[in-house]
Amino acid sequence: MVIHHNNLTMDELILKLRLLGFTENESKVFIALIKGRLLTAAEASKSSGVHRTDVYTILKSFVEKGYCNEIETNSILRYEIIDPEVILGKLQLNLEREKEKKAKAYNETFRALKPLYNSNSDRPSNSNIELIRGYNKQREIKFYDLLKNAKKEILFMIRLELFLSDEVDDMAAKFVKSGGVIKSIYEVHGGLKIKRGDKWSKAGPADLVKIFSKFEDYGEKLRITSDKIPNYTIIDREVVFMNVADKSVPRYNEADIIIRNRNFAESHAAVFNTIWEKAITLKDYKAKNKL
Repeated sequence: MVIHHNNLTMDELILKLRLLGFTENESKVFIALIKGRLLTAAEASKSSGVHRTDVYTILKSFVEKGYCNEIETNSILRYEIIDPEVILGKLQLNLEREKEKKAKAYNETFRALKPLYNSNSDRPSNSNIELIRGYNKQREIKFYDLLKNAKKEILFMIRLELFLSDEVDDMAAKFVKSGGVIKSIYEVHGGLKIKRGDKWSKAGPADLVKIFSKFEDYGEKLRITSDKIPNYTIIDREVVFMNVADKSVPRYNEADIIIRNRNFAESHAAVFNTIWEKAITLKDYKAKNKL
């Protein structure tokens, strides 16, 4: 027989309870109590189909957890489920406590593991250079973190694919508003694509003008070039984030390099300024494309 509760079958209800941490037998007894309200162990066993011995253990457990009341009537123990909303509150509270317990365990474990990593002196390392391999979220997270920590100046050189992110846009606008300087050089060509969110789309001159105008509106200074340029970002002339882009290499083999070295950053800022002087303004780009 198939019993429906709010369009859910008995099996579906049991599955949902099991996802909350109940065993299959606990789920069956719990549903029996919900339906029967005030039951003896024998009645709960008959209604749930769970062996009476197991039902006794489950009912005692429910009483201890505060899911049901144990009531003595005429020397017979009966069990009454409490308001499901109250049980929900108890489960949610237990979940929060469990999450806090796990978070604490994670922190303590990785604090204990970190010295083991730092003490690994068998291989040479250079803390000023960081290599990020493969195409994954970690690359974007690292890039955002560098931008968030910028203090005075960000120099962008963006080529081949134009990555646009609302998060980066908002971050850049706040940075400029707080007194920071952003200068960007964009390489444009016929096959240029724009990425917003997770989607790429082809971009023409009119699309680029609309986007670049938005950047200038919040204070970004930009230039446009058709020459091939390196793809990197310089933060405060102290850190350089470089993307090693190669269309012949699979994306999972791509790599980003973060170099924390003032002299290296200054030399690349000089390259940036040389290209900046040769690049054209947005006004000139609009005139060139008759927009």
